[in-house]
Amino acid sequence: MLSKEENELLTRVHPGTPMGGLFRCYWIPALLSEEIPDPDGPPARVRLLGEDLVAFRDTQGKIGLLAEHCSHRGTSLFYGRNEEYGLRCIYHGWKYDVEGNVLETPAEPAGSQLKNKVHHTAYPCVEAGGMVFAYMGPREAVPVFPTYAWLGVPQNQIYIAKSLLECNYLQALDGDCDSSHLNYLHKIFKPDGRHGFLRHEDQSPAFEIDEMDFGFRVAAIRKIGPDKSYVRISQFVMPFIGCVPVGREVAGKLDGFKAVYQVPADDQSTWRYDFFFKWAKPMTKEDSSKRDFVGADYRKLRNIRNNYLQDRQAQKTVNFTGIEEFLNQDACATESMGSIVDRTREHLGVSDSYIIQVRRFLLKALRDFQAGRQPPGLVYDSTQADFSRIRCDVAYVSSDVSWRTLFEATVGQSEKA
Repeated sequence: MLSKEENELLTRVHPGTPMGGLFRCYWIPALLSEEIPDPDGPPARVRLLGEDLVAFRDTQGKIGLLAEHCSHRGTSLFYGRNEEYGLRCIYHGWKYDVEGNVLETPAEPAGSQLKNKVHHTAYPCVEAGGMVFAYMGPREAVPVFPTYAWLGVPQNQIYIAKSLLECNYLQALDGDCDSSHLNYLHKIFKPDGRHGFLRHEDQSPAFEIDEMDFGFRVAAIRKIGPDKSYVRISQFVMPFIGCVPVGREVAGKLDGFKAVYQVPADDQSTWRYDFFFKWAKPMTKEDSSKRDFVGADYRKLRNIRNNYLQDRQAQKTVNFTGIEEFLNQDACATESMGSIVDRTREHLGVSDSYIIQVRRFLLKALRDFQAGRQPPGLVYDSTQADFSRIRCDVAYVSSDVSWRTLFEATVGQSEKA
């Protein structure tokens, strides 16, 4: 378990907090590209690390992420006019470009220099894989944008499910680092091909965990015979990415996997981005059915206020929870803990070993950051950037073969398929 002080350190992310400062050193998702699809189109509100922001796409298609409230008198720029290479406040016409420069202060007298004395808060953005990423840290220490394999896949081979979780990011991240719950929370009584791994009789997988410079690589190993095991290889990537092996198997390997970003909106809510992709095939309508579980504002239709529309009869005959869709099942497990769980009251077991190590890793990263040392997983020289090791897979391994050897030998092969 964590102490009260450690839990506070890990869960508080607002400006001025230690963890908030650490997270601001990374490129993090701010919103989906589809939320600001058109140049000079409507802005979108963004709540990120306890800050209220607005995103917009200017006349040239460049993306700006600005503090929501105008530097003049505080009116929300969400209502502003997106026109002629900038976002204009509706109150007095102050106009900002994507870098936060004040372009015009039309209500001021001719010759006024006020616009040259004010700089509005703005964060640089990069668009990749259908998502907009922002860097909110010190401008003198901007890291290389991480070109993870999934961000380079053609757009028609990508599907992203965005949803708002009404809880702290850490309990959602804990769930991504917990392979043992698959046999329970997501169990179905008549499994289909997509959930074939749940048929394995070994309900208590063994874990082998490797610490990496970017986080962790973990193998959940389930016995499926006297001399054979089923191995699921997951990864935790700083600062809050859980890469998990899901999808259809082709010749015993996955055609893609899923990267889950648990992005803190603030201390008590989280933007979850489930980034599904395939290495070789386009997504189908069946693959993208998960959009049905949220409304236009990315808030879940099944939520804690309507008990996730749990069906008690279905709980007896269809699945373990009586709740449809595994994203809703995850949400129920994490949100029902409360907005910020009291980890001093936990009773952790062997099945929680991965979670324990991830929390320790985060605490060490935080303390190193406070001591002035570089956060883990960041690269500042593009010639040294290599993100190819960050991937997931499954394997059926005989007792005389190491899953590590097998995994290392196949890194990069799927991408070239």
